[in-house]
Amino acid sequence: MEGSISIRGSRYAQTARHRDAIAGIGLAAFVSVIAVLLAPHMPKALPLPAMVIALVLAISLHALARNSLFQPGLALCAKPLLRWAVALLGMRVAIGDIINLGAPVAIMVIVSMAATIAAGIGIAKLLKQNVFFGMLVGSATAVCGASAALATSTVLPNYKGRDTDVAFVVVGVNLLATLAMLAYPPLCHYLGFDDKTTGIMLGGTIHDVAQVVGAGYAISDTAGNAAAIVKLFRVFLLLPVVLILGFYVSQLIGKREEARVAMPTFAIMFLVLCIINSICSSIPAIAESYDVVKSVTVGLSTWGLLLAISAIGLNTSMKAITNLGWRHIVNLLGTTLVIGTLMTVGLLYIR
Repeated sequence: MEGSISIRGSRYAQTARHRDAIAGIGLAAFVSVIAVLLAPHMPKALPLPAMVIALVLAISLHALARNSLFQPGLALCAKPLLRWAVALLGMRVAIGDIINLGAPVAIMVIVSMAATIAAGIGIAKLLKQNVFFGMLVGSATAVCGASAALATSTVLPNYKGRDTDVAFVVVGVNLLATLAMLAYPPLCHYLGFDDKTTGIMLGGTIHDVAQVVGAGYAISDTAGNAAAIVKLFRVFLLLPVVLILGFYVSQLIGKREEARVAMPTFAIMFLVLCIINSICSSIPAIAESYDVVKSVTVGLSTWGLLLAISAIGLNTSMKAITNLGWRHIVNLLGTTLVIGTLMTVGLLYIR
């Protein structure tokens, strides 16, 4: 009898956990769907992507999300689901396209990215901020905006204010990417860059993929293609960036329990999918069927990232963001200035 009661109690507890997870996932999904529906209707003067809209909507629902009923599902979206969504980003990258960049461009991009991440950490130390915030800003500016910030957050400890920092970085890099999309093409024209060089500049400096593509193809197909390839190279480097930052975190924290960095399974899967994408994209016989698989996989990645950012936003209060202060803004602007300056100087040298 006691055994039967114990089994029933265990099953009830498991059912309750599943119910709670469904509630949190459902709330994040609701926010994500609304954001996707709103994105196409944003004014041209403020073309916010679904990810930023989802974050803003989620933050506005923070009071509701504080209910314990939603927390298991939100935790699931913000942690394991996020890692797999990042892994699926590998399907966007073809290694052959990256090889075609040439060594000088590749080296310039790598150096600029490394310096930008170092600048984020250095500015954080200089301004007496949490060094983990410097990692978030540096990786988001150096790699691929919001996606990189989310990926980096998976290897950071659960320090106080982490979700607020992530939310700030996601909104901040998107705003700066939109401004760069408008400001960089005229700058490149003033500097005398041709379309290909302009594309490299846009792909190497603008934070988010959407703004890179928009800015590049608004100039010409040549600029757009170059911008997209350079940007995908930066996305490809997300793997070593996350692994290196994860190792750095473990060294900073030492052997305390909080130092347990996320297993790099998702990072390994990212690389595997890059290789699969590179091979399948080069085989004409399966190209049509593969494009369908790729489209579905990229869509799953997009929705996974949307659910993750919605979950992070739901756990973030607007008051916490407004209390961050000027130091966060200075760090974000500083890292943006570093990568923009280094890419400009490098292109003036090698063109």
